[in-house]
Amino acid sequence: MEGASSSGYAWAVSAGFNAALAAISFVRYGMVVLFNVTMWACYVNSLKALSSLQATVTNFATNFISSGLAGYFFFHESLSFQWFAGALLIIIGVVILSNSSIEKKASTD
Repeated sequence: MEGASSSGYAWAVSAGFNAALAAISFVRYGMVVLFNVTMWACYVNSLKALSSLQATVTNFATNFISSGLAGYFFFHESLSFQWFAGALLIIIGVVILSNSSIEKKASTD
């Protein structure tokens, strides 16, 4: 089950990255469609290996953080201390939700 879980997280992270790439590739509509289709395919694969909660929060966190970092590196947007603090809290929340979901599922089996 550990392998399925780790591959599920890889799919969820990939979905988040593709969603962020779709958001920043607004110049080329074909790229937006390509990244969105890829994001949905990755997200569906992550749902096969993870609970919907784990897949969704991992996808959201990856999308949020990678979109913010892309804005910083590609568009020279400023990221405040509050943004980094919020990003850290999101990551901590994802870890807590993922672990509690795994423990709850293991105790009901």
